[in-house]
Parts: sequence; C-alpha cells; structure tokens
Amino acid sequence: MQKILTASQIRAVDAATIADTPIPSMALMERAAAAFVAAFRRDFPDTDVPVTILCGPGNNGGDGWAAARILQQAAYSVTVWEARTGTSTSEDNELNKAKAIATRTVDVVSLSDRSPFPALPDGCILIDAFLGSGLGHPVEGYWADLLVYLNGLPITRVAIDIPSGLFADKANAPTDVILRAERTYSFQLPKLAFFAPENAPFVGTWVLLDIGLLPSAIAAQATDFYHLQADALRPWLHARGRFDHKGTYGHALIVAGSFGKMGAALLSAQAALRAGCGLVTMHVPRCGYEIAQIAFPEAMVQVDRHRQIWTETPDTDRYNAIGVGPGVGTNGLTVQALEALLRQATCPLVLDADALNMLAANPELLALLPPGSLLTPHPKEFERLFGPTANSFARWALLRDQARALGCYILLKGGNAAIATPDGRCYFSTVGNPGMATAGAGDVLTGVISGLLAQGYPPEHAMLLGVYLHGLAGDLAAQADQMESIIAADIIHHLGAAFRALRQTT
Repeated sequence: MQKILTASQIRAVDAATIADTPIPSMALMERAAAAFVAAFRRDFPDTDVPVTILCGPGNNGGDGWAAARILQQAAYSVTVWEARTGTSTSEDNELNKAKAIATRTVDVVSLSDRSPFPALPDGCILIDAFLGSGLGHPVEGYWADLLVYLNGLPITRVAIDIPSGLFADKANAPTDVILRAERTYSFQLPKLAFFAPENAPFVGTWVLLDIGLLPSAIAAQATDFYHLQADALRPWLHARGRFDHKGTYGHALIVAGSFGKMGAALLSAQAALRAGCGLVTMHVPRCGYEIAQIAFPEAMVQVDRHRQIWTETPDTDRYNAIGVGPGVGTNGLTVQALEALLRQATCPLVLDADALNMLAANPELLALLPPGSLLTPHPKEFERLFGPTANSFARWALLRDQARALGCYILLKGGNAAIATPDGRCYFSTVGNPGMATAGAGDVLTGVISGLLAQGYPPEHAMLLGVYLHGLAGDLAAQADQMESIIAADIIHHLGAAFRALRQTT
C-alpha cells in the first residue's frame, strides 16, 4: 500500500534521502523541478501560452525558481512573481533564484505587502509555488487578498506540491483562503488533505511525481493512513484449481428485499456470484419468490413466512458469509429479525443500507455485532450511526475510533472511500467515478464483499478488494459507455473485466 505521511515525515524522508544516497539538497530540488516540468509539458504543451510562477521564500518557492529556469529553456515565456513576505528565505531557494536570474531570460516581479496586484493576461497559466506544505496558520492580510485576486481571474491555476493556504495534515476552517488549483503536482506520496471532499475545489486533479525518495526512509515512517494500490492487492487474489468445485468457493446468504424493493436483493445476489463465490441463497419475503426465481435462476431462494418484509432468521451454520440490509426496510418485526441474526451468526456479517439504519435507531444492537463484521455506510448513514462531524478529518477520526471500539471494518462510502480497520488503520480508495452515484450501486458492493468473504478471504482483504474491484468495474463501465448512463447492473457486468485488469496490472 502507498503510505500517506505528514508534512514533517516527508521532510524527514527528504533529509534521509539527502544523507544516505548521498545527494545534495539542491540536486533533490532539481530532480523535483524536472519531474514537475516534464508533467507540466505533457499536460500544457502549448509554449505560446504565457506562464507566471508565484514563488514564496521557502523550498516550495525554490521548486518554483528551478521550474522557471527549466521551462524557459523549454521555450516557454516565464515570469516569476517573487513574494517578499518578510520571512527568511531558504538557502536552496536563494541558490535557485540566482540560477534563474543568471539566465537573463526569466522576468521577475517583486511583490511586498504594499504592492498593487499585477495584471495577468486572460488564459495564462499561474503556477503556485508560494507556501507549500509547511504552512502552520491561515493565510492573512495582503497575501490572502492576493490569493482571492488570483482565484477570481480567468486563468489556469496549477500548484506545485500543494495549493497555497491548504493544510496538509489538518482541516482548514471554512473561512480560510486557499488557492483554487485545477491541477496539483505533488511529490512521491499523497497528502492526507487530498482525500477530503471539501478540498477538491482547491486541489483539483492531483498527480504524484516520483522524485526518487529513499524507499527505506519511507518504510521507516510509521503511519495509520494508506492509499489503496493495485500492486498491493493483486497478491491477495485467490488462484483457482482445475479440480475445484462450487463448494470450494463458499456459500453466501443474502438477506435483502421487501415489497417494492426486490431489485436490491437481486443486485446483491448477482454481484456475490459475479465476485466468484460458488453458491448464493437469497432470503426474501414471499412476495419476492417468483421474482427471484425468474430473474436470477443461478441463485437459490429461501422464503420468509411474511409476504412483504423480512421477519425470520434462517439457520446460519451452512453459510460462509452473510450480507444483510439492502431493501429490507425498518419494520419492527425486521428489527427483531436483525437482532436474532446478530445473536445467532458465528461468521462476520456484511451490513448495509437498512441494516445500518436499524442499528442507528437501536444502538444497543451494535454490541451484538460478530467480531470482524463489515459495515458499509454512506455519509448520511454514518452520521445516523455515530453522530455528526465538522469536517473530513474529524470524520476519519470518528471512523477509526468506532472501528476500534466495535472490532469491525467500517467503509465510509464516497468519492474517496475510507476504510477503517479494528486496529485503527485507514485506507483510501480513489478508483470509481461519479457515474456510480446511481441507485443500487451500494447493493452491488454489498454483494461483492459478501461473495469475497464467502470464498474465504479474510474480512480485511474482502473489504479492501471489494471496494477496489467495485470501483474499477465502475471505471470500466464508464469507459465502455458514459458516466451519465451507468446503472448498477453495468457494474456487475464489468466485474469480470475488473478482476482481469487487477490481475494484469503492472
């Protein structure tokens, strides 16, 4: 998995790379600037578009000065705005400034806290190398006004490492002034702030650039935050033997559906089989029997005595995994059935949708969750379960606290899914796309995770693999058609391609 380190940890990795490689700090900055320019030239190849770089006094500004020199050599027209904030200037910043000025081709405009804001031509590109990741307090006064001015111009804004004004490791206040970048080019490892939905308007599309930081120095840094990567997930995939049979791949029970919501049960059950489990039994109310048998002949159907809702707890001993919640409703009899299931089940459960709503309305049931169970709330379900939070950083802290307290795996669904483990680790998944914000997509995810769990994947592997494969299938569905037209069944239909892509990714 890709580690997510704090700004101070990254500085420690920089120092270790400089000390152990050995490589001078200026050479490491040159490497970072060269990586940025290579990516910039790929994304913005038109050298006729003027470029202005806002350079601060620290090492982020040093990156900007080095980038100005390299871009000028690549035939871009470059102007540097030197922000004289009154603070001391780093040694490497001064050295790169001198090298850029020595070319006699980079125009320089000095800004103090009394300077009028210079004009920028419409359509130009502003490169933000002002404040970097070491920011400890909100931007104020003239410099805040400058960022507001830049945000209002009809220009393209990109950031080196992190947009100015954005904290890397903690939440900004809603009133903080932050540069709004369309693209952010960061180095080696992502910042925790990049995964917060409220920061998306400032970070834009973020790209990681490998600058050769020492792997052993990264490995030495302890963290509880990780970014899901295909290379780490691929070895977990089970191999299949020639003489395996359907019993080899487990039996999943899907408790789902009610009158008018049988689609949720079908989607979950179909996804469980598509995720590779050998057998699926659907427990549905009587009104769903014909629907299930006709619409999904590959599944077995177990019928509740009630015609419209779930009221009975089936014998759970014959199943390797149980997914419960999609479309079941929250009737009082259904609450009783959920409680009975929680008391009876000996294997981890996958709980979603109305199962989570019933837990939220009856919090005493949380104590009955079998160890290692998997909860998959969306943000509103999470809030109903555990209470409101002010921002993503507070939400992630609560997510991890609850996973530890309950001994469960909790997936907070969203554009950047966050998965917390019972030992307090937190993983982020960035696969998937807005086209997956469609009815039934969560029911599919419940089925995928249940299907993996039934095959004998440990709960953590089932959760992380399930989230990744579900998102990857959604991305493949979007490639095959358009985001606007994706429906939940499309995600199921692309699960096979998602498995293939994960196995083949290099």
